[in-house]
Amino acid sequence: MNDDFQRNLRLLTEHYKSIADACRRLGINRSQYNKYLSGRSYPSRHIFKKLCDFFGVEEYEILLPHDEFENIVRLKMNVGSPSLSYTSYLDQLVNRSRNDLKEYQGFYFEYSYSMAYPGQILRSLIRVSSEAGVTSYQRLENLARVDQAGPRVRGRYQGLAFYLNDRIFLVDFESLVGIEISQTILYPNNKTRLTRLAGLKLGVSASNRRDPLCARVVWVALGHDVDVRSALRQCGLYDPESPEIEPDIKATIENSIGDGAFHFSVVTDGL
Repeated sequence: MNDDFQRNLRLLTEHYKSIADACRRLGINRSQYNKYLSGRSYPSRHIFKKLCDFFGVEEYEILLPHDEFENIVRLKMNVGSPSLSYTSYLDQLVNRSRNDLKEYQGFYFEYSYSMAYPGQILRSLIRVSSEAGVTSYQRLENLARVDQAGPRVRGRYQGLAFYLNDRIFLVDFESLVGIEISQTILYPNNKTRLTRLAGLKLGVSASNRRDPLCARVVWVALGHDVDVRSALRQCGLYDPESPEIEPDIKATIENSIGDGAFHFSVVTDGL
């Protein structure tokens, strides 16, 4: 790394109340952070990525010449805003989000009708985790039929979770190609033991038209200790009549609207 990294990091830090405030939000020891600012030490690969993700900049950007980086930061700011607009807004949501999300950490199977392959049910693997007060999640997809041999078309989504006013909001982006953002809203768990969560997902189809679509979704809790490879082998596209899809799950994700209904709502009966 070069001297521009130190100057660029200091510029980003100035958008917070103090160095201590930035360290608290980052979950990094202040004395170590001061070494990054002074150039006496450089962050590990993991910490470097964490810094870039937190401040909302690309890894290559923070290594650019300082004058060039300063222009990029200025473009990312709202006029008159004391901090980077997007990361500042996310910080506000994180602070408002309740700590109840701690009980939702772990692995899940997600079930919904595929937006890319209409009529097929997609089972995906999700992991929810928390670090430094921020809850994030990862969704892994295999867009191939589980009963057929051949290459697996994979999708990887990274996102943040928020517990706001008795609903769980999840926003993610497709991290392999970077051309899709999706949002899911789930009902929280109201039972003693966490088993299933129901909600709606909004995204786009993988067709050339990229139609915006909404689908009912169910998360089935798998626990904290999961054989990830085994779970991924169970992910993919299923026929609705497959015995692998439990009848109550199928009924919950059925995308139909009843007589007299004006909105597409969540089905929670039987969960």
